[in-house]
Amino acid sequence: MLVNPANARNAETTLGDLQKAARIIGLQIYALNASTSREIDAAFATLLRDRSDALFVASDGFFHSRRVQFAILTARDKIPAAYGDRDYVAAGGLMSYGTDFADTFRQVGVYTGKILKGAKPADLPVAQSTKFELVINLQTASALGLTIPETVLATADEVIQ
Repeated sequence: MLVNPANARNAETTLGDLQKAARIIGLQIYALNASTSREIDAAFATLLRDRSDALFVASDGFFHSRRVQFAILTARDKIPAAYGDRDYVAAGGLMSYGTDFADTFRQVGVYTGKILKGAKPADLPVAQSTKFELVINLQTASALGLTIPETVLATADEVIQ
């Protein structure tokens, strides 16, 4: 997995969660750090050297701004990668599973409407995202030589041809 050490709290939380999940299914996780474009390139050199099977890119604002770089590097190096945001897949990444941001923004609008109608923010319940989306890019899968099972495609919220 790739994390941004400049976003330490997010990096630690994501790494901890992923390590727990990996132990349950018997996978080994290696954490790589990058907080610049050059460090992303260096991380990919490490992935190739270590013959990593796949990459998970942690959610991070800097990484989001470099999503085209990720698409280019994963295609060049033939590394299947997963992300937490559909924008990476739209840029050419393989797959993402994460919060449906359109639904999140709708929830923000609902909260705003309640506050504008006089509700006190402290009286409103805390809400977490409950709608997630799986997005798969079949063109990228094909370029990587991967066949996505029909059962997975059937459960995807969006399949990019």
